[in-house]
Amino acid sequence: MSRPTSRKVRARQIVDSDISRVTDLLAKGFPGHSRAFARLANRPCPEGLPRYGYLLENDGVPVGVILLIFADMRAASGYTTRGNVSSWYVEPAFRSYAALLISCALRHKDITYLNVTAAPSTRAIAEAQGYLRYNGGIFIAAPALSSRSSVAEVRSVSRERSTAGQIESWEQNLLLEHEKYGCISLCVETAEVAYPFVFRVRRMKGIIPYPQLVYCRDIQDLPRFAGPIGRFLLSRGHLFVAIDSDGPIKGLPGKYFDGRMPKYFKGRDRPRLGDLAYTEIAMFGV
Repeated sequence: MSRPTSRKVRARQIVDSDISRVTDLLAKGFPGHSRAFARLANRPCPEGLPRYGYLLENDGVPVGVILLIFADMRAASGYTTRGNVSSWYVEPAFRSYAALLISCALRHKDITYLNVTAAPSTRAIAEAQGYLRYNGGIFIAAPALSSRSSVAEVRSVSRERSTAGQIESWEQNLLLEHEKYGCISLCVETAEVAYPFVFRVRRMKGIIPYPQLVYCRDIQDLPRFAGPIGRFLLSRGHLFVAIDSDGPIKGLPGKYFDGRMPKYFKGRDRPRLGDLAYTEIAMFGV
């Protein structure tokens, strides 16, 4: 590979014709992301924002890549646009230009950026870039063992079994899209109201599968319906559930692990716990 020079190195948006080359490059750092570009290609992207992210190229050859996942989401202040800064890789000879790639990713205005998979070695870097931690750790719950829970019916959601007429259309689309990504999308129905839940099965140390909560309207909805949800998940082989938290969750049996799997944000809208929709955890299962 040729030596980098400032005249030859530049950062730009990834376009469709770059995907095959950039996929090979990303695989050097993230071998499990082979489906990432296909999933980004087949979903709506907020206007004016990159569909895939940015690449770093030297004399026309890709030498770095950063994936971004943008989505318009409901927030307390109305709608907000979130950007999950996902996987990135730069060839060793070009690491001095990595800041150029990061600056392109973070230059968009009025965006709430998320970093939801910060490794311990990168957390200080994230904080230096202006990110703030918005949850302190992870709560590992066994909802099926909950002794107090509301009566409800739990059913999976798919194209064949949608929730049309029970919840708002945007939330129904969220359930269906995440089911397509490989998540467990659930509708919890009481006599009066239906509640959406999404879980993503991840693997502890690459071996032990466990569902992580990636979407619900309110984190307190989980202890409220812990019994029915827990029994549904247990019937599929899952006793434990991981939930972003700042401490033990009242009404859920389990254990809190402080400082494990913290999440970060940068922008105007602090993310709420229980919402990792349209992030790399939900879409790529990392």
